[in-house]
Amino acid sequence: MAKTVIMDHPLLKHKISIIRKKDTSSKEFRELVGEIAMLLCYEATRDLKVCEIEIETPICRTTAWELEGKKLAVIPILRAGLGMVEGMLAMIPAAKVGHIGLYRDPETLKPVEYYCKLPADCGERETFVVDPMLATGGSASAAITMLKEKGVRKIHFLCVLAAPEGLEKMRREHPDVDIYVGALDERLNDHGYIVPGLGDAGDRIFGTK
Repeated sequence: MAKTVIMDHPLLKHKISIIRKKDTSSKEFRELVGEIAMLLCYEATRDLKVCEIEIETPICRTTAWELEGKKLAVIPILRAGLGMVEGMLAMIPAAKVGHIGLYRDPETLKPVEYYCKLPADCGERETFVVDPMLATGGSASAAITMLKEKGVRKIHFLCVLAAPEGLEKMRREHPDVDIYVGALDERLNDHGYIVPGLGDAGDRIFGTK
């Protein structure tokens, strides 16, 4: 069974509280989502392996550390997931970026695929799927199923907010995927939105309605 990490960091709590506010501007919202992604990435990469190297400081030669040749990929679920990419790349700049396009049918609440473009060697990469909201879990689960069908095996999922219903679906359908959550909220409402949530993350990131 993979791990599920519900973050409990003071900086995350503070930043998430700001993006919850309905009067937070798109500019500030977008910047904060990037910063939150950095903090989530820090935790999600905790187990990456490192190896010893020899370097020379201004004072002397010494032993240091570098990542052990890991190939990484960041896969945002369009479109809201794009808001997390910059923060992820700030932490792991050598990672390649793929894209999965899914939208939630407003009637059935089920995901519909409309785009998928991945690095050619994605199956060899440790992959971080990102989407700010884990509501019903349908889009995240469908995206991860798509990745597995294309040969990706080492997958992590990162989100800013999750509802218990979405988290349960992910645990049930993808028990092998590590999940990192900025905050776990109370529930979903009748329209499939997270409560108390922060509204539509995509609209708030891009300033659309």
